[in-house]
Amino acid sequence: MDLEKLTAEERLIAEQAVLNFRSLNKACDNAKDGTVLAVAERLALIQGRKLIQQTLQTSLELQARAIEKKVK
Repeated sequence: MDLEKLTAEERLIAEQAVLNFRSLNKACDNAKDGTVLAVAERLALIQGRKLIQQTLQTSLELQARAIEKKVK
């Protein structure tokens, strides 16, 4: 994948994924012994839902803009 060719929206989503990954690693580093998997799973689910919502919202906004251009 050529990161230089990403759209602004794609870069935003990619950046969020990297931030999620870093946050997950930090949470695992700080987790008490025996809790790493539980901490990781919980945070991954929370972050994953948010990323999916953001991705869906961005995609639908782009679709709406494209339709508005066609109508004009």
